[in-house]
Amino acid sequence: MTPRFNPTAAALAIAALTATLTAAGAAGATTAPDKAVPKRDCFASNSWEGWSAPGHSDFLYLRVGVRDIYRVDLTPGSHVYKDGDRFLINKVRGSDWICSPLDLDLTLADHQGYREPLIARALRKLTPEEVAAIPRKDLP
Repeated sequence: MTPRFNPTAAALAIAALTATLTAAGAAGATTAPDKAVPKRDCFASNSWEGWSAPGHSDFLYLRVGVRDIYRVDLTPGSHVYKDGDRFLINKVRGSDWICSPLDLDLTLADHQGYREPLIARALRKLTPEEVAAIPRKDLP
């Protein structure tokens, strides 16, 4: 005996499966907020306006646009400082968007030809409260 296709049974099976998946999706959306994807704060490399390095630190601040400040943590021992003749270079490879430390290819340079590669370990956008806590002289 060969099985026959029953369109009514197929339609009922599809409707039941759709209802089950919809109910499971709705239940999962309300019971798993801790598994939400974290928001990524990205910025275009051409919106980077300035930088600063407070003291001889292993981090620096980037000003992005008018009011956003990002902190870039560098490898230990970098001891970066900003001086009048030093400038920070970022080589853009691929996308112009900076979303993680891997998107930064930083070099500290001066007019005499000195170049020091900097390796970024972490990148995060500071909250308004964190920005307000930075001394004015250390803002980019």
